[in-house]
Amino acid sequence: MNILKNIKKVAVGISGGVDSAVAALLLKRKGYEVVGVFMKNWDLTDENGHCSSEADQNDACFVCHKLSIPFHEVNFVKPYWNQVFEELINDYKNGFTPNPDILCNKYIKFRRFCDHATDRLGCDYIATGHYARRSFPEIDSCTSTVRLLKAKDPDKDQTFFLSQIPQNSLQKTLFPLGDFMKTEVKKIALENGLEKIAKKKESMGMCFIGNRHFPSFIDDYVDAKEGVFMDIDSGKIVGRHSGKHQFTVGQSCKLGGFVDKVYVARKNENEDIYVAMGHEHPVFYGKHVFTTSPHWIHSEPYELSRSWVLSCQFRFQHRNPLIDCVVFKRPSNELLVVLDDPLRALTPGQFAVLYRGEECLGSARITYAGPSEHTLRAGQGDSCHLSDLDSIQEQAAKKCTN
Repeated sequence: MNILKNIKKVAVGISGGVDSAVAALLLKRKGYEVVGVFMKNWDLTDENGHCSSEADQNDACFVCHKLSIPFHEVNFVKPYWNQVFEELINDYKNGFTPNPDILCNKYIKFRRFCDHATDRLGCDYIATGHYARRSFPEIDSCTSTVRLLKAKDPDKDQTFFLSQIPQNSLQKTLFPLGDFMKTEVKKIALENGLEKIAKKKESMGMCFIGNRHFPSFIDDYVDAKEGVFMDIDSGKIVGRHSGKHQFTVGQSCKLGGFVDKVYVARKNENEDIYVAMGHEHPVFYGKHVFTTSPHWIHSEPYELSRSWVLSCQFRFQHRNPLIDCVVFKRPSNELLVVLDDPLRALTPGQFAVLYRGEECLGSARITYAGPSEHTLRAGQGDSCHLSDLDSIQEQAAKKCTN
């Protein structure tokens, strides 16, 4: 039996952009009863008094009217603040660089929205304009574990941002754009009276910032603590800063007295920021990543549960190419990821997102970037984490032989 025949009502998250508009259109064409839902997650304006949320809401209402589908608005401002924004602020206070888009998908769009659609609106499924696909077994999806797959369009694939979504929500989610190229989506919009939406500038960056300058925005929420810039090679103080929350690993910073550009190498608990001269300084490159316990979208890969070792692919930034890696499971269930090739600016607070072929397996938050190429060459690695590397690999080897 084809499960598509059982789907009656779908709530589409309408953002006011072209992707969600076309997602709703495609589902309506297939005969589903489609309702549009605009999620309000933030309620403050930018410095110019402009609230992008209001403009997006108006566009979402326009889309629903154009498609002749019901329009609903749901207010998630409080849960967004409690589950996404407060975690983001705490990360910045502690020197991490978080990814709010992954957290928003995890807690709001694929949990709160899913619950609202099924419990309040009586929907069978939700749908979004994300570029992703899911496995679709020919059985009742409510009892089937679903895999998250890359989209057809490699440039627009958004599985990276979906790497923390719950399995029970994925089972109830449709991705109508997964088999379309972005150019095809815009063409469909233009051919169906959605020119206004198709020509709209795509939103980029954090949804709650709008057009505001990020450092000044984050200063409103984090108590700044002054500290110093230190040259990682000489150990000398080379400047002062007004708060480490304004900087992330790999970012350039304006400091005088250097013959080349200077970049942030790492931060410590004492508000010190270590910098290095030159974009390609070896201090920025490393092959080891320590993470929290992972979230597996489908299930923990069999190889990892059996031998504590998994060969797969890794990325920690959306547009980075995938790189081969070996994942080691620690006794604490945390992970050590060893990359085949060193990557620049592996950043605590970001997510290590793991893939195998077309499937996004899941992700884990990076807690510590292992010793850099610069550190290993100098033989000055963090003794605790260097010993961790050896012991974890030894434990995995023993597990394989048992």
